[in-house]
Amino acid sequence: MAKFTCNFISYTLRRTVDITVIIPSVTIPESMGMTLPKGEKPHHQKPGKYPVLYLLHGMGNNHAQWTGYTNVELFAEERNIAVVMLSAENKSYVNVYGDRFFDFVSEALPDFVKAMFPVSDRPEDTYIAGLSMGGFGTLVHAFSHPERFAAMGAFSAAVQLNPYSLAGDDEADKHPIDPAYDPLSLAKKCVADGKKVPQIYIACGENDFLYEANKEFVKQLEKLGLKPTVDFVPGYTHEWRFWNLEVEKFLDWIVRSDDYAESKRQI
Repeated sequence: MAKFTCNFISYTLRRTVDITVIIPSVTIPESMGMTLPKGEKPHHQKPGKYPVLYLLHGMGNNHAQWTGYTNVELFAEERNIAVVMLSAENKSYVNVYGDRFFDFVSEALPDFVKAMFPVSDRPEDTYIAGLSMGGFGTLVHAFSHPERFAAMGAFSAAVQLNPYSLAGDDEADKHPIDPAYDPLSLAKKCVADGKKVPQIYIACGENDFLYEANKEFVKQLEKLGLKPTVDFVPGYTHEWRFWNLEVEKFLDWIVRSDDYAESKRQI
């Protein structure tokens, strides 16, 4: 596994930003010849570019939390998929409060990643997922640009219009969210415009304070004729143990057609 921590200048935010990128590479078992076909030597030449998952963090987190609290590096390495994690501060991945984070995620970030790393630019190889505030961001971006993604995964998503309400009413009032970023309104527009919607995966713990909101959101999507895959799990609240389970489930659930789709490596 190769893990890159990058600091680069964003032309949308007009400042430097940090991201973490996971790129599958030669493993220790492969380097020892334990898991390669007989006679094959380890090498870094690959048959094609990797599919890529853009993985969004929650409120109060940054680009490092997914790799710090979950096994996403292991999951990505096993499944031969690149993973990109960014720092969005507490800006909900939208243009708010003077920062253009929607533009960063939709324009500058994929532009940089595809220019610097061996990842595919095919929509059918591109996925987006996130937890809590990152689940909100996932829904906003996937429904805003459905033509760019094969699937979306929203884990314990803050599906209310303003994710800042999680921090309390006073804090929410300081950070108004444009109604144009309402996930349900964006989903309705996709359907009304006849756009092909990416596959939808929605998960939430049944003890999570966002559980009822997620159940209602699923009902509204189904009323639109959409068919989300739902994983509501008893016994879990708003916690990393749940998100560790769900990111692996999501990676196994997505439909893949890339050069590595049929392979799973031993790590």
